[in-house]
Amino acid sequence: MNLISCEKLEKSMVELQFSIDADTFKNAVSAAFKRESKKYNVPGFRKGKAPRAMIEKMYGADIFHYDAVNDLFPAQYEEAVKAAGIEVVGAPEPEVVSMSEAEGVTLKVKVAVKPEVTLGEYAGLNVTKKVKTVEDSAVDAELARMQDRNGRLLTREGKAENGDTVDIDFEGFVGDTAFEGGKAEHYSLVLGSNSFIPGFEDQLVGHAAGEEFDINVKFPEEYQASELAGKDATFKIKLHEVKYKELPALDDDFAKDVSEYDTLDELKASIRKGMEENNDRQADQQVENDLIEQVVNGMQAEIPQAMYDSRVDELVRDFEYRLSQQGLKMDMYLQYMGMTMDQLRAQFADQAEKQVKMRLAMEAIVDKENIVTSDEEFEAEVKRIADAYKMEPEKVKSIVDADAVKKDLAVNKAIDLVKEKANITTEQVKEEENA
Repeated sequence: MNLISCEKLEKSMVELQFSIDADTFKNAVSAAFKRESKKYNVPGFRKGKAPRAMIEKMYGADIFHYDAVNDLFPAQYEEAVKAAGIEVVGAPEPEVVSMSEAEGVTLKVKVAVKPEVTLGEYAGLNVTKKVKTVEDSAVDAELARMQDRNGRLLTREGKAENGDTVDIDFEGFVGDTAFEGGKAEHYSLVLGSNSFIPGFEDQLVGHAAGEEFDINVKFPEEYQASELAGKDATFKIKLHEVKYKELPALDDDFAKDVSEYDTLDELKASIRKGMEENNDRQADQQVENDLIEQVVNGMQAEIPQAMYDSRVDELVRDFEYRLSQQGLKMDMYLQYMGMTMDQLRAQFADQAEKQVKMRLAMEAIVDKENIVTSDEEFEAEVKRIADAYKMEPEKVKSIVDADAVKKDLAVNKAIDLVKEKANITTEQVKEEENA
């Protein structure tokens, strides 16, 4: 490979021009002929037995040339990128300039590269850390949730009330026709949970176990199943069982049963402390986000669309993996949601743009401040990953890209540096003010 030129274009694109020598190209053409010749029929010869000259005469002199270029391109292009000293962030767009076995091949390739970043201010930034206060009502609400989780379901002998759990069979009809998805047996429903369309749960209130009756409802105009939207429907109901929840008393015995504490006051103090720590963590994260946003807003860079597209690809792959963990396939999810892949990708666009800009800004600080990741820091991160996934450290090292891990750690150190050099004032705010 001989690098001829590396020309910078607009919007962080470059155009590489490089050549492949004649001998390398000839050998690649011969290899392509041996591999591909069996695909071509030549009268008078068994398939795959025709001489190269006959195939080229019949199908064109350059019939194997493009196969040879395709075979050579990946390795030759990688050499050209290294020789040019560029950091590629997108897929190459190759073009053949000239091609002959006598003189070799000359290629022109356009490709997106990591942009040059001009940083604005990143030290001495001003930010307010707004820490949400923990109100007594919030502690009481959490205590109530704990009380609810530890309640007992008991059979109600009388009529169902709001908040009860009912066991029902139901089947829905529009007119005299049952509709798809409108039937279930022994369905457990908490009345007042608003799990069903408006009016359904309200009409179960006041009925007792053993009753069979009809419920009349109207589907919302914006209902997801368009064939039912705005339609009047009747559900035939069979009520098998009604249960109510008996809540434990909020006293010292409750505290002992649900926690490590001996008194209710100690449990409340623990809840408050946990909420305060969580609020402080959230406030710290918001400070970090605000500082990064200031750094990003102050930087200048011509970011190629390829970087955004690549990040969207990664976010979609991560989403698809999380779907698979729930037993769902992407095509099933898109069908259920009534979305196309383009619409799904569009939902990730803003997130991808923010993440790309943040990464570029922090990497620019890493370069400017000469931030490096020590071997000790790398080993500590490997151990953290190993502990999290219950793996041996050496196994982790065999899987992860060490350079990528070190870059990530350096970026985290850049974020820490911005926070350390920032002017942070702390303000206590009530929940409604914070919201």
